[in-house]
Amino acid sequence: MLLTGASGLVGRALAIRWRAAGGEVIELAHQLRANALTWHPEKGELPAKALEGVEVVVHLAGATIGQRWSASAKKLIHDSRVLSTRLLSERIAALPQAERPKVFISASAIGYYGFKRTEVVDETAAPGTGFLTDVCCAWEAATTPAVNAGVRTVHPRLGVVIAREGGALEQLLKIFHAGMGGPAGPGTQRMSWMALNDVAEALIFAIHHPELQGPVNVVSPHVCTNRELTEIVGRLLKKSLKPAAPAFAIKLMLGEMATETILSDLAVKPRRLEEAGFAWKLAALEDALRHELGG
Repeated sequence: MLLTGASGLVGRALAIRWRAAGGEVIELAHQLRANALTWHPEKGELPAKALEGVEVVVHLAGATIGQRWSASAKKLIHDSRVLSTRLLSERIAALPQAERPKVFISASAIGYYGFKRTEVVDETAAPGTGFLTDVCCAWEAATTPAVNAGVRTVHPRLGVVIAREGGALEQLLKIFHAGMGGPAGPGTQRMSWMALNDVAEALIFAIHHPELQGPVNVVSPHVCTNRELTEIVGRLLKKSLKPAAPAFAIKLMLGEMATETILSDLAVKPRRLEEAGFAWKLAALEDALRHELGG
């Protein structure tokens, strides 16, 4: 496996499982690091040997969206995903047919569907609106050279990943430990999530199931609300909930990013994983949170 984003939350979990099953992981990193190849997609630089003999490419790299979205931050978020995906895709397509990978897993996100949809959406839904939608559409389109070259390409549209170290849960735990834990905004906004363990297993499942290609929603079948999340975390931490933080205050502090992430209202159904027979181990939110919090 050729893996980008190996130092990230999902990349680390995937690499551990792949190696535990006896697989080899070749890491691509932006910074010089032991046992990793260095690449610079913004300059179009990818080591020629990176794709030699590789049957699986998993691309998870991208700048964090968890920052205030200035014009420069937006450009970094967009370019870090689109330029790197396009480079990998073009290099894959340029290989002789017999030497191309069998599968290209190129990450995307449920931001494809927008940030406010009244209906439940699955992989057949049209894109929504907003900055993250624009990024996801360009991100997925950047794989076109590989798709046209006949390489099975999967876009795992990741939801909120539930993990103690990293992502939304880590930030929520900091808020609770500071004595300010409570719902964000109305608290009724729906959140489509998946436990980190299940995310890694779903990616491996997609690698081994040739019927999966194109968009695949990597979320739990059970959507929760923001209030449900904070109530369960509070109970597991044995901390009482504080009054909800007003939406206007969150927007004032975090800007546009808050509207499309913390305050987004999106219910996403993992139809293609369900149809392919994927089995979640931590499909219930409380089970996932207990697993991560050690309860």
